Amino acid sequence: MASRALVLVHGGQHTGRCWQPTIDSLARLAPDVRVLAVDLPGRGATPGDLATLTIGQCVDSVLAQIEAAGLDEVVLVGHSMAGLTVPGVAVALGPERVRRLVMVACCVPQQGRTIVDTLAGPFRVMAARAAQKGKPAKPMPKVMANLMFCNGMTKEQKAFVHSQLCGEASTITAEPVDRSQLSAQIPRSWVIPLRDRSLRPAMQRRFIDNLGGVEDVVEIDACHDVMVSHPEELAAVLAARC
Repeated sequence: MASRALVLVHGGQHTGRCWQPTIDSLARLAPDVRVLAVDLPGRGATPGDLATLTIGQCVDSVLAQIEAAGLDEVVLVGHSMAGLTVPGVAVALGPERVRRLVMVACCVPQQGRTIVDTLAGPFRVMAARAAQKGKPAKPMPKVMANLMFCNGMTKEQKAFVHSQLCGEASTITAEPVDRSQLSAQIPRSWVIPLRDRSLRPAMQRRFIDNLGGVEDVVEIDACHDVMVSHPEELAAVLAARC
């Protein structure tokens, strides 16, 4: 029998540990579903150089962790900047092994464009300069993380988010994306946290159009890090789509 599993891919400045509250909820709600939370290169237990990291290296790392875990059929779940990585993983595995993409508050630039292109004003200038320098970004200060990731969280939830924040590669924000080979046969879902301050819901709806082929959109009254603030609700969404 094929081994179907949820593969959880974290976003920028996070590690695979960010999914733990949702993994715990999945264990209670759907104990038969296998779950793999990966660490992208330079994060957690996965070696890598954030100064030179590419989207392709992120894709290859996720593929290697899927194969090492012996997973056959997978539902790929991406959060935030994982919108750059997850489509490449889906292309490599193909519709025979990828049963669905679930994008959670993801950043998905237009085909051939970059994350920098999705920004405006001084944020775009700052991101472009950082990408040119190639110096990895430092972990976000707690005050800023609370504003961007954790609005509405409990004190304990905020502390959990802070405990796993890490540095991030600036180079990949200026790397053009290529989804030209993404199969239309792979179903796609999207989760929009309605109180997201990192990627506002209106922006996410543009990203939904950029990705194309999204069959269903689920709204959760949550902040950007919905996997921490509302793990039971997100677990229910993922279990239903596995």
